[in-house]
Amino acid sequence: MELRRDIYKKLLEWKSSSLGKSALLIEGARRVGKSTMAKKLGEEEYRSYVLIDFSIASKTIRDNFQDNLNDMDAFFQVISVEYGIRLYERDSLIIFDEIQMFPLARQAIKHLVQDGRYDYIETGSLISIRENVKDILIPSEEETIKMHPLTFQEFLIAANEEPLLEYIRECYRNKEPLRDSFHKRASHLIREYMLVGGMPQSVVAYLENGKDFFTADQAKRQILELYRNDIQKISSRYRSKVGSLFEYLPGYLSTHEKKVVLKKIDESGQFERYDDPLFWLGDSMICNLCYRCTDPNVGLALTQDDSAVKCYMADTGLLVSLAFSENELTSMELYRKILAGKLSLNEGMLHENLIAQTIVADGKKLFFYTHYSEKKHRNDIEIDFLLSSGTRTNPKIDPVEVKSAKNYSKTSLESFKKHFGKRIGQAFVVHPKAYSEVSGELRIPTYMWFAVLEDMA
Repeated sequence: MELRRDIYKKLLEWKSSSLGKSALLIEGARRVGKSTMAKKLGEEEYRSYVLIDFSIASKTIRDNFQDNLNDMDAFFQVISVEYGIRLYERDSLIIFDEIQMFPLARQAIKHLVQDGRYDYIETGSLISIRENVKDILIPSEEETIKMHPLTFQEFLIAANEEPLLEYIRECYRNKEPLRDSFHKRASHLIREYMLVGGMPQSVVAYLENGKDFFTADQAKRQILELYRNDIQKISSRYRSKVGSLFEYLPGYLSTHEKKVVLKKIDESGQFERYDDPLFWLGDSMICNLCYRCTDPNVGLALTQDDSAVKCYMADTGLLVSLAFSENELTSMELYRKILAGKLSLNEGMLHENLIAQTIVADGKKLFFYTHYSEKKHRNDIEIDFLLSSGTRTNPKIDPVEVKSAKNYSKTSLESFKKHFGKRIGQAFVVHPKAYSEVSGELRIPTYMWFAVLEDMA
């Protein structure tokens, strides 16, 4: 089945606006659908296209980038003959797939764009990592776009639930709850999405096999193995620590503070450089990093504390498969508990991970806030996420608390509001219950959170 992806509109915008003056780099983790979208653009918007996959490209193609860049006629002739595809000036697209495996092709973009005959899209994973670009000149003729797993909105469209999607949007615009039967339906679907995730392979496996969670889990485990293989290929200097961090993610997300604790990964608590393993996972887009903000204001990044970082999985469905054994998921008992909202032990991490995933997919950076009380010898304020709103002259901070249970306390949120007073814009509590507004605080059902972010755009 073909999945409708919002990013395709952005590809069309790039084609119409760039007019051959820039290449487009699509960054994303493995298997999020980068190549599929690039090929779709080539098929629907160009007379012909060529996809050069550098994971399997021939020696002839690789040598072409060293031997013929000074003779563009010869360069394009090699590509056309090797792939048996005719290229049409200003009506052909050349796709460099898995470009992180051949950095010289990325460097060549400068010359290819200046030549002006064709359009270029680069796709790849891990291409931000220093070791993949340290020896090349990054082209200024390159626009970048990030691609994430399917959003909940895209999942609903794939599941033929577009009328419900529009109803959720309408209810948020009108600041009213969904009717009870639709609230139950939307609550069930957000839990389905939490379990299946947004990786295209998993979504297709789920929907094409009678909504079978086990088939979706098999697809996700294949993706997790690809990630493990990628980790084994990185520099030996921090390979084992990246692997340990990756495998330990469900463990630390299950803790109260959810911050990475180095001693649980390396007994010495000392990495050669703290940021190498952690930021590798962030740059690879396998994970979403959330930074502590020490003084919430309009410029959240200005008081970013890199020594206190939360690390969420980029896809909540992958987190489920990483957190639980295949035997646990095969029994179907786990699925039953999550769908019923009765997985008390780990459900909080799934909800929080899902909200983080949604914020990142909306193009925002993740920040959280904690305040340590010397008197109490513990954190007395903990806010899951911070969003900035308002204007430069009237900046506002929107605190977001995520609750997985229907009954909860809001001690931290109330303390935060008192502490920062006039800085507070709109406070949100994301929870499993229906929409409500209490004392100016918006209580948003998990399935409606996307509509909040859309309204902020």
